[in-house]
Amino acid sequence: MPELQIDVPPHIAETNQAIALLHAEHHRKSTLAERIVDKATTYVGRPRFLLALIMAAAFWMAANLLIRLGGGSPLDPPPFAWLELTLTAAALVIAVMILTSQSRADRFANLREQMTLEATLLTEQKTRKIIELLEELRRDSPQIPDREDIEADQMAAKVDPHEVLAAGVTREIATATIQEP
Repeated sequence: MPELQIDVPPHIAETNQAIALLHAEHHRKSTLAERIVDKATTYVGRPRFLLALIMAAAFWMAANLLIRLGGGSPLDPPPFAWLELTLTAAALVIAVMILTSQSRADRFANLREQMTLEATLLTEQKTRKIIELLEELRRDSPQIPDREDIEADQMAAKVDPHEVLAAGVTREIATATIQEP
């Protein structure tokens, strides 16, 4: 099947390629065991797995009841201790698989958050520089009356991440205080 070619601007293509490389690098750094667990977790998370599990348990119970009704000795008579043990062990394995997959997904989410933070900081620096250049152009242009723009000066100032963090913490504390009865 031929690939669908869509014409997109170069900056969008570069962004898509960077995201694809991020995903590929995350996949490349994963171990074989992590990839197997991810695939197994994906399979377990599908509705057909739940249906198959319910059908297997029903078949197990029905087969043992039919053997018992036929006068034979069932492998697992009611209350189906072996079935309970099997389902408990399966639940434990599934829970561990989910936690393992979630841990790997969390590492990838942290990587994306770090990349978003870096992009945000770069954007802030670029925006600050643009504001500085516009203000310089305005001051140097004889056609534009010279005036002081306090807001532009504040926006052109370098942002201290510690101040932003402190302001965010202060806002969270104030919000929590307002919400308390």
